[in-house]
Amino acid sequence: MVSRSAPRFIDRLTPLLRPALWIGLFVAALAVGFGAPVIWKLDREVRAEFEALQWQIPTRVFARPLALVAGEPMSVAALEQELEAAAFAPGDGRTPGTFVRDGATFRIATRGFRDVDGAVDPARGEVRIANGRIAQVRRTDGGGPGFLLDPARIATLYGAAQEERELIRVEDAPPLLVAGLQAVEDRNFRDHIGVDPWGVLRAMFVNVREGELVQGGSTITQQLVRSLFLSNARTASRKAREAAYALIIEARFDKRRILETYLNEVYLGQQGAQAVHGVGAASRFWFGRDVEDLRAHEIALLIAMIQGPSHHDPRRFPERAKARRDLVLGVFHDTGLLTEAERDAARRQPLGVLPRPGLARNRFPAFLDAVRRQLARDYDADDLTGAGLTVHTTLAPSAQREAEASVRRTLEALDRPGRPPLQAALVLTDARSGDVRAVVGDRHPAQPGFNRALDARRPVGSLLKPMVYLLALAQPGRWSLASPIDDGPVSMRLPNGQEWAPKNANGRSHGVLPLEDALVHSYNQATVRLGMDVGPERLAALLEALAEIEAEPNPALILGSVDLSPFAMAQSYQFLASGGRIQPLRAVRGVLSPEGEPVTRYDGHKDEAQEGDAIAARLVTLALQEAARRGTARALAAGATARLAAAGKTGTSNDGRDSWFAGYTGSHLAVAWVGNDRNEATGLYGATGAMRIWQGLFATLPSAPLQAGEQGIEWAYVAQGQFATTESECTGARRYPFVAGFLPAEHLSCVERGLLDFFGFGADRP
Repeated sequence: MVSRSAPRFIDRLTPLLRPALWIGLFVAALAVGFGAPVIWKLDREVRAEFEALQWQIPTRVFARPLALVAGEPMSVAALEQELEAAAFAPGDGRTPGTFVRDGATFRIATRGFRDVDGAVDPARGEVRIANGRIAQVRRTDGGGPGFLLDPARIATLYGAAQEERELIRVEDAPPLLVAGLQAVEDRNFRDHIGVDPWGVLRAMFVNVREGELVQGGSTITQQLVRSLFLSNARTASRKAREAAYALIIEARFDKRRILETYLNEVYLGQQGAQAVHGVGAASRFWFGRDVEDLRAHEIALLIAMIQGPSHHDPRRFPERAKARRDLVLGVFHDTGLLTEAERDAARRQPLGVLPRPGLARNRFPAFLDAVRRQLARDYDADDLTGAGLTVHTTLAPSAQREAEASVRRTLEALDRPGRPPLQAALVLTDARSGDVRAVVGDRHPAQPGFNRALDARRPVGSLLKPMVYLLALAQPGRWSLASPIDDGPVSMRLPNGQEWAPKNANGRSHGVLPLEDALVHSYNQATVRLGMDVGPERLAALLEALAEIEAEPNPALILGSVDLSPFAMAQSYQFLASGGRIQPLRAVRGVLSPEGEPVTRYDGHKDEAQEGDAIAARLVTLALQEAARRGTARALAAGATARLAAAGKTGTSNDGRDSWFAGYTGSHLAVAWVGNDRNEATGLYGATGAMRIWQGLFATLPSAPLQAGEQGIEWAYVAQGQFATTESECTGARRYPFVAGFLPAEHLSCVERGLLDFFGFGADRP
């Protein structure tokens, strides 16, 4: 606590001091051989530079805020990842930006932030996790029922200057910071005229008494001059120019302006090429909190580091930093800013800095590519860098980390000596909204470069088949999942005159079988017959409507003879995952101005699905759930993914060069691809390559089980080998979903079925 109010600052020099200032300025100029004309010129230049001072503020890119609401899928590990990504520090769970974990219960104190929809207030609450969900949220600050976790900063778009800075006003800084800065760095700041000979003598005395450098001899104004205009060279001419500059600035500008400029300019740390300037950015960098939320021991540490941020780096040299901080706390006590008890309590506190800095140049380059492409519709690249904007995205940091880990683990397990190294890509979306939650474009995700998730266009093979069945099932008077279809040999002449006779992957034909089985087992011959019935031109039109895909409407398109990116396939499957809604995938939620006001919003598509589209999508989903139970994706029905009741489809290009998988749950859709950059055969199928990445991700990703829904659906038992309803107890009877009102016209009882079988008609009946 501050024991007395911060001192008021003299905005203007008294008339008695003004003559002294100009005399001092004249003497300083003479000391470096200047004359009156040079003083006049120097005054004009310094005043112009200081008045025109404008900092380049980086554009910051944030993930989505995490909604902590009872019932949402969540795991302890995922919540810890989210807290770490958002630079929350272990603590008491009451101080903003801290949390404490007790088993599966977290006590969290958020900082508050400016979101696309407006200001989000700080919150405090307890979150309990059980059975893969948030079991309970209890607000401890009187709010409710849930709250938003601050979004993690995932990227920074700097301009020419690699400087991290958050501008603050003097009145926004804690009074202890303002008063303590002057007590340590410039005791006579309110009274001197830019230089302070008495301050130099006092600093020398204190430093000799303490046996180390406790106070500096330069005024705050001189330090500011050195940072803005001069080098750190220890020469007489530089010191003279520093004094002259300081005198001019003090004569032309008030104390508040000088102090505020210093608070926003002082150098307080480094992360790679990024220099941290100003107490606002330093507070985020070291503590992960707004400067107004800092406590006494944290304020003391910031002021302590002014003397040498590298030398007193609390992450690298904690003992050295603590010793310097405790000295500063002693100065606070000596000058009456803290009581003895407050000083001693502050000295007992740990340094409290984040284990890792919260600055992010580009944590997830593949996802940031998607962000840039969405923003490119409204912004030039130069309009974003160093513009001080805030970009709110849809990324989920925990999901991104899990996706990257699954890609890495899976490819390491699949690599074989003597073969080209495998590569992979993955796109993860929110199944309900179309928000992009994660993008992986390389097996080394942190490596910027070719983004396979967005730019690698490869043959998609069987991944396109569900769209063929979607078109057929949208005609319930003609097709249902129980409709019989022939999987016998098929051939036709293509427009180029060539004969096309596609075969099944296993080289066998399967005769007449239900439509559902043809999709579940991904039979090519049956799918081609169905695709020719609905028309390749309708399939091409569907792809154009769903994902702006331009494809040639030839028969080969039915079996996926088109090169697409994982992102384009995710856009196509979003229609199925969302229940029949066309949802453009969204990586950016909105952009805020430097003042925190909305500039651009990217609202998700909120239109409800048309009834026919929703029912057809639901039927395809039910079939793809069967594919994940007993078909080409049946491995999903075992292990950690069994509880999700996922819908999924494998895909393999004809020459075995590309392995694909698309699958969705009640919460998420993910499309994965595995191949190599040489475009050579991998020896992998969809189920043995890309699906393993999907499994690895969803084994740990908090996600809700898939429930396809019953609206517009009517279930009935169908007689084996017949397109006729029957009783459930009949031998071989099988239950199918139909569009309500479109059951088979014929009913075949068990007795009738038995007679048909007896006379040998059952198997041949159409």
